[in-house]
Amino acid sequence: MRSPDSARAAMLVEALPYIRRFRDAVVVVKYGGNALAGSEATPLASFAQDVVLLHSVGVKPVVVHGGGPQIGDLLRRLGKEPEFRDGLRVTDADTLEVARMVLVGKVNRDIVSAINVHGPLAVGLSGEDAKLISAAAHSGGLGFVGTVIGVDPTILLRLLAEGLIPVVATIGSDSSGQAYNINADTVAGALAEALGAEKLVFLTDVEGLRADPADPASLVRQVTADQLFSMVESGAAAGGMVPKAQACVRAVQAGVRRAHVLDGRVPHALLLELFTDGGVGTMVVP
Repeated sequence: MRSPDSARAAMLVEALPYIRRFRDAVVVVKYGGNALAGSEATPLASFAQDVVLLHSVGVKPVVVHGGGPQIGDLLRRLGKEPEFRDGLRVTDADTLEVARMVLVGKVNRDIVSAINVHGPLAVGLSGEDAKLISAAAHSGGLGFVGTVIGVDPTILLRLLAEGLIPVVATIGSDSSGQAYNINADTVAGALAEALGAEKLVFLTDVEGLRADPADPASLVRQVTADQLFSMVESGAAAGGMVPKAQACVRAVQAGVRRAHVLDGRVPHALLLELFTDGGVGTMVVP
């Protein structure tokens, strides 16, 4: 029987080839609002440790975050009941202001602060900064819900070159300066494509993609982009998993080497997926 010390040493040895492989690689990590919602302090602190460790071993993390549950909570406190169509939040002018307040002023600052506990590393920004995300109105009469029409990664590349960790809130703008709230899964995929990322990782509140959405035992450990597209078409990937699946498919088909869907509530899930042989979620390959 191996001692606990031997087991820990074996884990470090197991991680070594992955650390070498991913040194200087860009990894885009989408940290979902659902992963944040359950217990604010512990999951966020664990996530921040993972991001800093990635940075410390030479990986270049870019964090993209959502905040849907937090936006909904504030809307209800203000006496406004959230409305959804096809899984997207109907966003009038007042709702847009709430979304900007929550995403840019609250969730973004919380993540930046949690990372910067470990050193002056994280820089918060939104898609409006330096014209990072160009947006247009989504179809379907959803108001100020946006779709990504272009990404200019210049500001992200500058920050990464300075050894900093960008933390991106998913508000974009059009050529007139009008702001739009954009699905964070879609933004994460678009940024991964624009940056030529090695990996795109989604941290959410389920353990990964399931062949049967209602059966936790049907977790799919690895799937190709074509197989995942078929899962979306058949309804096996449904609800909030659809934009994640679509972003994974598009990203790996555009050159991102791997995409992953993980349970962000599991301590250090990001490290377990990237630096161990077994992983803990679903991996999407070309």
